[in-house]
Amino acid sequence: MSATPQERTRRRLTSEERREQLLSVGSRLFAQKPYDDVWIERVAEIAGVSRGLLYHYFPTKRDFFAAVVQRESERMLRLTAAEPGLPVREQITTGLDAFLGYVESHAQGFRAFHRAEATGDPLVREVYAEGLAAQERQILAALAADPATTDTIQDPPALRLAVRGWLAFMVAVCLEWLEEPELTREQVRDLCARTLLGAITR
Repeated sequence: MSATPQERTRRRLTSEERREQLLSVGSRLFAQKPYDDVWIERVAEIAGVSRGLLYHYFPTKRDFFAAVVQRESERMLRLTAAEPGLPVREQITTGLDAFLGYVESHAQGFRAFHRAEATGDPLVREVYAEGLAAQERQILAALAADPATTDTIQDPPALRLAVRGWLAFMVAVCLEWLEEPELTREQVRDLCARTLLGAITR
C-alpha cells in the first residue's frame, strides 16, 4: 500500500525537536495542575509518543519537571538580558517590557516555573532557586554597569535584599495579572518599575 501525501510529507523530529515538544507539553500541564497531579503517561499521550521514549529523554518525572523549570529560566534570562550602555532607568523599563512580553506569550511556562517552589523535591527546588538567583545576578549586574547610579543606590548587602524582595513582588504581581488582567501591560510595567526604583535607591 502506498503512503498518503500526508505520510510522505511528515518529517521525523530530531532529538532536540522532540525534547522541545515534550517540554512544551510539560509546561502546559504543570501550569494547569500541581506536580503530583501530572502523569507522565498523559504527557506521552499528548505528545504522541510512547512512555518509554519520554523516559529515554527524561529518566524520572522529577528530571522532566526540573528540565521544564530549567528551560523557562533560561528563556526568561535570554529575553531580559541587559543592553550595554543604557542608563539604569531605561534598563529597567526595557527589561520589564521584555519580561512582561514573555509572561504574556509564555504564560504556561511562567506558571510552571513558579510552581516549582511548591514541590518537595530537592532537585526541582534547586533548579528553581538557581533560576531566581540568576535573575537576581542579572539585575545587579545591570545596576552596577551604570556609573550614574553609584551615589544613589543602596549599599551592596541592602541592594541584594532589595532586588530579591522585588523579584518576589514582581512574580506575585504577574501571576495575579495573568489571572485578573485588570491593568494594561504598561500599567503593570510602570508599577513594577516604580517599586524597584523605590527599593534600590537610598
